[in-house]
Amino acid sequence: MTGIAYAMGSAGQLGGGAKGGDFSFIFVMIAMFAIFYFLLIRPQQKKQKEVKAMLSNLTHGDSVMTAGGIQGKITALTDDVVTLEIADKVRIKVARSHIGTVIQKADKEKDKE
Repeated sequence: MTGIAYAMGSAGQLGGGAKGGDFSFIFVMIAMFAIFYFLLIRPQQKKQKEVKAMLSNLTHGDSVMTAGGIQGKITALTDDVVTLEIADKVRIKVARSHIGTVIQKADKEKDKE
């Protein structure tokens, strides 16, 4: 009989401790979400904002590199398509979203002359 009473007593103690465990579980989940937000989500949103700004500021004459590694100079722009001159009289059309980086911005003073 003492074995049964001992088992019942420990079950009662576990039930009483569960309420404190629920609070700590919620606290841990909130802390994990905060860590994920500041280490993963927020930097990704910042990078997306920078890429969007870079793509919207493309101008005629900029030297760019595509996501595939092709380097060229912008000769024409539309909302969705960028025409790049990759060699003398060799032009290709690339989706604007596939421009990876701007290597060199066009000189405004040279364009005015």
